[in-house]
Amino acid sequence: MKLLTCMYEGQEIPAVLSLDRQSVLPLHELGYPVRNMNQLIQSTSPEDLRIIAARARTAQNVLPLNHVALTAPIPHPVRDIICMGLNYLDHAAEMARALNEETQERKWPIYFGKAVDRCRGEGEPVLSHRDFISTLDYECELGVILGKDVYQVSREEASSCIFGYTIINDVTARELSRHRQNYFMKSLDGTCPMGPWIVTADELPFPPRQHIRLWVNDELRQDGSTGDMLFGIDEIISTLSQGVTLQAGTIFATGSPTGIGFGMDPPVFLKHGDVMTCEIEGIGRLTNPVMDLPAK
Repeated sequence: MKLLTCMYEGQEIPAVLSLDRQSVLPLHELGYPVRNMNQLIQSTSPEDLRIIAARARTAQNVLPLNHVALTAPIPHPVRDIICMGLNYLDHAAEMARALNEETQERKWPIYFGKAVDRCRGEGEPVLSHRDFISTLDYECELGVILGKDVYQVSREEASSCIFGYTIINDVTARELSRHRQNYFMKSLDGTCPMGPWIVTADELPFPPRQHIRLWVNDELRQDGSTGDMLFGIDEIISTLSQGVTLQAGTIFATGSPTGIGFGMDPPVFLKHGDVMTCEIEGIGRLTNPVMDLPAK
């Protein structure tokens, strides 16, 4: 099942995408009058999701997809998005080359937070922030969403904690790495596209081994598999949960394959008018243009 959030007649509505992807079915029409996707995640069980899917197959009160505007499926996450640093070997190597450093073997996953003003959805522009940066970059990543509160879970239990999957473009201001941490460079307003929807966990095998790609202006830049993660989803969740309570609705961005603009020779960064398209097999495509803000 694919769950989404959309705007219709000025209202933000959580909904189900029809099987033919031509219409959406508001969750309140299916007997689940939730205000937003976070509330759905926090208040429903796997059995509820099966009921929603069954009702969606026969529902009549549908809205044509072209009559609504998709937003990010979770516009306002319950906490900062938890990102994984250098979680693909080839990406770690390209970053080392770009920084003129040696690639180092790691025994532990790297976690950092990405603050979000509001996640952008399908077709929404990503802000270039060219008034103070010139090195905006992209990273197509598998987003993993927890379906229940998690604390001290084992790796074997981790898969049962997942609500679903989405696409995240971890847009990054590379030059802000001068601050010697990831938070600032990852957290600029308008730089967290997500979507186009959530695919519930039962739709993909675990662990997901999906083709993951990104294009800029129809040029293929990233091309890999989520099966190539250095640290798998089970280890990511289990390790952090040993000392951190992870709420239902927590989102992990699990890392990016090689092919970033910073790793090109010479580096090539995003500019106004560029169009980024992320694709993950079994989920869909997320497309966002880059836009300069008008001069003040």
